[in-house]
Amino acid sequence: MASAGRPELPDGEDSGAFIKSFGLQIKLLRERAGLTQAELGSRVGYGADQIAAVEQGRRIPKPELIDKADEVLGAGGLLKAMKGEVARARYPAFFRNTARLEGQAVELHVYATQAVPGLLQTEDYARAVCAMWRPLLDDDTIEQRVASRLVRQEIFSRVPAPLMSFVIEEVVLQRPFGGDSVLRGQLEQILLIGQKRHVVIQVMPTGREEHAGLAGPFTLMETGSGQRTAYAEVQSTSRLHTERNTVRELEATYGIIRAQALTPRESLTLVEKLLGEL
Repeated sequence: MASAGRPELPDGEDSGAFIKSFGLQIKLLRERAGLTQAELGSRVGYGADQIAAVEQGRRIPKPELIDKADEVLGAGGLLKAMKGEVARARYPAFFRNTARLEGQAVELHVYATQAVPGLLQTEDYARAVCAMWRPLLDDDTIEQRVASRLVRQEIFSRVPAPLMSFVIEEVVLQRPFGGDSVLRGQLEQILLIGQKRHVVIQVMPTGREEHAGLAGPFTLMETGSGQRTAYAEVQSTSRLHTERNTVRELEATYGIIRAQALTPRESLTLVEKLLGEL
């Protein structure tokens, strides 16, 4: 049930109506404060055209804009209270429930085969990946998806920190999406995140003769309430699995994949080697 003053974001349909409603609230608060779009923009560090796009529901505001606007407009926390729903609106409908569970996870484990997992991506790498999406995404959608991936990375600084692990195919770390400089920054980020005590990063060598992950990438999650789920996405088809048998099978598969991959120390050493070759 939605809280008072907080419209609940639908899980399955286009979130455009919600974003337009949120933008209208900003407009009404701005007009009540007697500010023009340019004046509000100057106080929160954005241009008048960006404020206009937010008010008209054409652009999803970033979390920092919402925080600043709430303070400048004297919203008393109203806008901040909707920040979570606004963040969810950035995600495609098929990923929205998964994003919610990811934010609640006490354990999260990712097996990646095509690209560096979104939770580990730098801004430049995420933008390069989104720009290659087919059918082509428009510029606003690309920026929204990049912003959503960066927002998801707040999970690394959560307290208490969730236990997280990643197994990444070696070939993924050699694909220069966006160019060598983008890949260099991405490998540096992997090394940085790999130093966190609650994060384990492993690499699956291309030369392995035995490999349990041939069925494709997936993510395992467990929430504080004990709910265990698995998310799998291939081409334009995605599914959030809640059936215990299916989740148990993927948990077993992930355990074998981790055993077949390089150890965490060996993996970071390999990432350092790849970085040195760029």
